[in-house]
Amino acid sequence: MEQPTCKGRRTFLHELVLGAVAFAAAGPIALLSSPRSHAAVAAQGANGKEYAFVVDVSKCIGCGYCVDACAIENKVPKDSVRTWVERYVATEEGAHIDAIDTPGKALPPLPAALLEKSKWSAFVPKLCNHCENAPCVQVCPVGATFTAPGGFVLVDPEHCIGCGYCIQACPYGVRFFNEKTHIADKCTWCYHRVSKGLEPACVTVCPTNARQFGDRNNPADPVGKIYQSDNWQTLKPDMHSHSRVLYLGLPREVI
Repeated sequence: MEQPTCKGRRTFLHELVLGAVAFAAAGPIALLSSPRSHAAVAAQGANGKEYAFVVDVSKCIGCGYCVDACAIENKVPKDSVRTWVERYVATEEGAHIDAIDTPGKALPPLPAALLEKSKWSAFVPKLCNHCENAPCVQVCPVGATFTAPGGFVLVDPEHCIGCGYCIQACPYGVRFFNEKTHIADKCTWCYHRVSKGLEPACVTVCPTNARQFGDRNNPADPVGKIYQSDNWQTLKPDMHSHSRVLYLGLPREVI
């Protein structure tokens, strides 16, 4: 395969910058006003709710059903995941970490030597945090990554140019480049299901209720009760991204 020349790369980058400036001048509302735009459809789905996702680390058993359900429901490409489960084993020397990061994968038993040194162990599900102050939204040059009503951070496939800026900007490593669609991809909290009154696929298959999803502003909603209790943690709070994924029982060593 012929490699691009330095001149070709400079020309491409120059055109990309000019294009980004032109799109920015149009503004995100103009960009997403197409009748075919998924963004325009997304703006209708929240029904006045403010959603949050709760993960109870103490209840997760590392079964991996959530990873399988997500891959099937969202047709996630092979070798990519929108959600995964990390296993942490803390010792005096540090933390041993492996993960269920492929559909159908089962983690092997821990070595006896590691178990003897273990102070604690936990399974920690990871997924898009749908941040209120989302870095991915800030860096998108064409407004394709946006925050929809209800707190969903989504990617509009009609406008994403696959530049990868959002993938690099995400502090949680939850975005990836979809080789089939050639755009940025990630967990959407199963927006297509939630907008129809259903729960995300991963929530429906969790056998221990370790994953919960609901309206954080509704005091009658289990998620709303957890949110109001203020007894939860978020990943990387120092990033000030204001994550909407709320963890219960999250060990401080988890990254």
